[in-house]
Amino acid sequence: MHSQAVTITLTSTQQHLAQILQLQQLYHISVQSPQLQQQMGFLTLQHTLPVLQQMQALQPSVIAMAEGQVVGYALSMPRQCRHLMPAFDSMFSHADALEYRQHSLHQLPYYMMGQICVHESWQGKGIFDALYRGHRQHFKPAYNYLVTEIATRNLRSMRAHQRIGFEVITIYTDSQDEWATVIWDWTIDE
Repeated sequence: MHSQAVTITLTSTQQHLAQILQLQQLYHISVQSPQLQQQMGFLTLQHTLPVLQQMQALQPSVIAMAEGQVVGYALSMPRQCRHLMPAFDSMFSHADALEYRQHSLHQLPYYMMGQICVHESWQGKGIFDALYRGHRQHFKPAYNYLVTEIATRNLRSMRAHQRIGFEVITIYTDSQDEWATVIWDWTIDE
């Protein structure tokens, strides 16, 4: 049982970024058994500290803090992040080619959520939802839409994103997986 409350805030220190990388290593697909992947979900990208530092310089990410540790995160990726990693460029290129409600996504004020993760011992406590509420609270003044991609076989993540209010724009397959590109439209009243 955890004794402290969870605080949703923005990344602001190198320690936050290092703790994000530690969480990422725990839940990356390369270290999760297929059974755990189905049960817990999984992460597909591995970031480096320099990449996280560059992302942070462009726009902070939303984190959940408890007991002095990052126990969850949802990475922010404004369009300027697209060239930091080949996978980012691919995500943005794919998204920019899509339409949403008869508008080219490229012309809409959106940013990407790069990855979301909650430590296993803190799952089921509303942190996933709180991280996304943090995104909306902090970034709605600058953006109308939040876009991300989810491996369709990551059923836990697909269900959680739908619960938040994300809707599928398209599903496509690349050399690694089948992906759903999803959007959370902040122009729709809650």
